[in-house]
Amino acid sequence: MIRAVVPGAAGKMGGMLIQAIRSDAAVALHAAVERKGHAAVGTEAEPGVTIGDDFARALHGADVYIDFTAPEATGTLVAQAAARRVAAVIGTTGLSPEARTAIFHAAADIPVVVAPNFSLGVNLLLGLAEEAARALGPEYDVEVVEIHHRHKRDAPSGTAIALAEALARGRDADLAQVKRFSREGDVGARADGEIGVQAVRGGDVVGEHTVLFLGPAERIELAHRAGSRLIFARGAVRAAAWVAGKPAGVYSMKDVLGL
Repeated sequence: MIRAVVPGAAGKMGGMLIQAIRSDAAVALHAAVERKGHAAVGTEAEPGVTIGDDFARALHGADVYIDFTAPEATGTLVAQAAARRVAAVIGTTGLSPEARTAIFHAAADIPVVVAPNFSLGVNLLLGLAEEAARALGPEYDVEVVEIHHRHKRDAPSGTAIALAEALARGRDADLAQVKRFSREGDVGARADGEIGVQAVRGGDVVGEHTVLFLGPAERIELAHRAGSRLIFARGAVRAAAWVAGKPAGVYSMKDVLGL
């Protein structure tokens, strides 16, 4: 049985992760953690598992932790996990360069799965987008449109950026050179090879991503619409079961799914 720690246990994704762990025969909730002073500290996450406020202590005896907390917390969490040789699954998006550096430093000592999206469908979409970009070629303009709930902090979403990266790979292009993440005012005609990403925020939308291929006299759309955060939680728990015991290094959801 894989023993998992869930920081941010009282949050929306924390609750979903605990629910997903409860229904997974291969993973058990070892500990649940919240920030110091949080009202949930001292309450039960599950029978026999009380929410604590000491992440380092919670890691004792654990195999893996699953992080869907906040970008500013990720670097500290993964460094503490690396010091205790506990594997990591990180789904937090909007990470700073410093947090990404901390992940790669930690990956010298522990296995880390990092993914902008843990949905099986989204990871399939990433592969389809790359293949379509390769097959259709430069005659087709490409755009990614993403929609999320009004409380999402980062834009574009990590998944939208991953889709743009997949499109760039399909075209043998450097995304940094061809991306257009917003348009305003007199921006002129669309540049050849441009990859656009547009973010929409509102309501309670869990997550929608659409890749548009706009060509001469036709349009192709590849889309994924999430109906519940539980699909991300289930994917992350699957990743937790997979990564425990793996060699140190950075892994993706493609590795987990064998895609």
